Amino acid sequence: MNRILFEPEEMSADGTVLLSGARAGHILRVLGASVGSRIKTGVINGPLGVSDVVEVRDDRVLLKPEHASPSPDPWFDLLLAVPRPKVLKRLWPQLAALGVGRVVLLNAYKVEKCYFSSQWTESAGFRPLLVEGLTQAGLTRLPEVLVRPRFKPFVEDELDALFPDSLRLLAHPGPRTPLPAAGGERSRPLLAVGPEGGWTDYELRMLREHGFRMFSLGERILRSDTACVALISVMAYMREM
Repeated sequence: MNRILFEPEEMSADGTVLLSGARAGHILRVLGASVGSRIKTGVINGPLGVSDVVEVRDDRVLLKPEHASPSPDPWFDLLLAVPRPKVLKRLWPQLAALGVGRVVLLNAYKVEKCYFSSQWTESAGFRPLLVEGLTQAGLTRLPEVLVRPRFKPFVEDELDALFPDSLRLLAHPGPRTPLPAAGGERSRPLLAVGPEGGWTDYELRMLREHGFRMFSLGERILRSDTACVALISVMAYMREM
């Protein structure tokens, strides 16, 4: 944990936070903190900063937060054809750590219907994994997750309202295609990553008709988690140039 996070409701009226369990154990045994130590902390969906350890009670730690800095804004969104459950489980912490703002879990022709029944498509399953990614990266902004099991109605009826001004990037195996230029002031990019078997011709055509531009790293077929991390890394690099 590179930043200890807690929920807003965990803060007491006097501004202190009493932690137990894994977070308290990490503070005491991994960070080696004691009374008077200062550690990095933050409030989920709130500010970040530091906290003073003011008291240690057995395996519980009382903190006094000083949070004055906003968490960095998310810088990209993701349209993701739902991958296999074990792949999606691995992917959630990485997406949060990399700075995703909104994730739409979308159906596609090559997505198995049973994938939508996975616990990793439900908030109770994925939220702790997103928080894990935030603690790794030192962020506090929890990504928004939408589950959309119907491809065509989402693209035709919701896409433009949810992402009105984004640079829309369509990832698909094929000839290497450089990252398109944003072309002026735009909101954060929206990356569409298909199933491991790729988007169908129909899906590619529909997405391109709705403003998506091809973005490919080459012919290799990658697992969804590998493809997402590789594509986002290229986007992040180009963003800083």
